[in-house]
Amino acid sequence: MKKLLGYQKGVNLGGWLSQGKLEKEHLDTFITEKDIAVIASWGCDHVRLPVDFENIENTDGTENAAGYTCIDNCIAWCRKNNLNIVLDLHKTFGYIFDDADYSADFFDSAELQARFLRLWDTLSARYAGHSDMMMFEMLNEVVSFDVADKWNEIALRCIAAIRKNAPTVKILFGGVGYSAVNAVKYLADPVDENIVYNIHCYEPLVFTHQAAYWVQDMPSDFHIGYPGSIDEYNAAMQRISSTKGGAFHDDDAAITELGTPFFEKLFQEAVAVCESRNVSLYCGEYGVIDQAPVADTLRWYRDIHDAFEKYGIGRAAWTYKVMDFGLSDDRLKDVVSQLTALL
Repeated sequence: MKKLLGYQKGVNLGGWLSQGKLEKEHLDTFITEKDIAVIASWGCDHVRLPVDFENIENTDGTENAAGYTCIDNCIAWCRKNNLNIVLDLHKTFGYIFDDADYSADFFDSAELQARFLRLWDTLSARYAGHSDMMMFEMLNEVVSFDVADKWNEIALRCIAAIRKNAPTVKILFGGVGYSAVNAVKYLADPVDENIVYNIHCYEPLVFTHQAAYWVQDMPSDFHIGYPGSIDEYNAAMQRISSTKGGAFHDDDAAITELGTPFFEKLFQEAVAVCESRNVSLYCGEYGVIDQAPVADTLRWYRDIHDAFEKYGIGRAAWTYKVMDFGLSDDRLKDVVSQLTALL
């Protein structure tokens, strides 16, 4: 498979310009140049920077300068530390991955789509000069499989808008089902050699999101080890039905054990699609919640890392600090060198 050079080992900067406070103190202190230097010291080659529209545009669509200053600073820090960067539009006006009611009209609204395209016209014009060290990610996690065709049409229009300003920048194109591994086959064919297919992988969700307060019907005291038996996992997913979504259950009868072979099998179809279309594959999010035992977290990272390495899949772990998945948090301080070697 075509390898995505410069984006093989990365970390997300969640909670700063996305899903974080809009106050100046937070923007000035949550991520600093020191944090970028730490990530570089872990042997990473890039960061993924999620950005919510509220941080870069006002309600009426005019520019919010504070957010752009943070992006500009991050680019400068990354250049200083020899890191590349993924500019991820995590939430756009009219579409938010974790609010179905708010997002209900986006895929049928010409007005909302036009605003989305205008934002990318602005972003691509502003940052085209950084194409040597930056990828653009059009939109984070389209949820419903029902809008696959509509999303393809919008995405192709977005690519065309970006290409007017940045003809050679790499563009990340994620699919439906929260950028599911098993949705890559539904993505439109690449229009040029600088399109990259994007997945997210938190499989098995019942492990990586154990005791997560935002997962429907997830008990706050639920815990499960890794690896475990398939029977144990299937029984748990029967009890917590919201964790049955995703690729884990697509080929359930053929899954006999967890471990590296599970992830190798999980990625096989997506890799085959990418090979047939001569496209690189990138995993923009993966990780384990801070409710899981540290030893099990390490085992999970080792197994998925080995599969990433086998196929040459670039990736960025979720996330650098706090946000329930923080790699630099105190709970992991005794194993951080082991863990960061497995990114």
